[in-house]
Amino acid sequence: MRQKWPEYTLADFCALFGVSRQAYYLAHHKAARTSIAHMVVLTLVSEFRAAVPMLGTRKLLHLLIPEMEKHKIKMGRDILYDLLRFHGLLIRRRRRMVKTTDSHHWLRKYPNLITHLSLSAPEQLWVSDITYIRTLESFSYLSLITDAYSRKIVG
Repeated sequence: MRQKWPEYTLADFCALFGVSRQAYYLAHHKAARTSIAHMVVLTLVSEFRAAVPMLGTRKLLHLLIPEMEKHKIKMGRDILYDLLRFHGLLIRRRRRMVKTTDSHHWLRKYPNLITHLSLSAPEQLWVSDITYIRTLESFSYLSLITDAYSRKIVG
């Protein structure tokens, strides 16, 4: 003869986890509503991104707000970021870099004269370098002369 398992009701499970039946049903319906809202928002995002592929999330939110109000969806910036991050739809920022070195030019390239030199005190060898500093308009150049032994800037 088979063993009959006891039958549990929803009230038993709710009592086991310490929630009321009303809270259980509320959470269940809210999860269903949010999943539908997320699908609607993802569809709208794909439509906007089809027109403008590299559209960022903040600008996308401003375009989505009227559409979301039509569907009675309330979603802020952080929830939209989390949703797009979860689905891999965030746009990565492109860093604008300056190309500082071109070693494959046709001009004369001078050999390294200090490969065999060993430094024992300051003021034996100075080296210079140039760096690019980003400003509001463009880039500025900063040239430095450094003591190779102490690594202090001397000019």
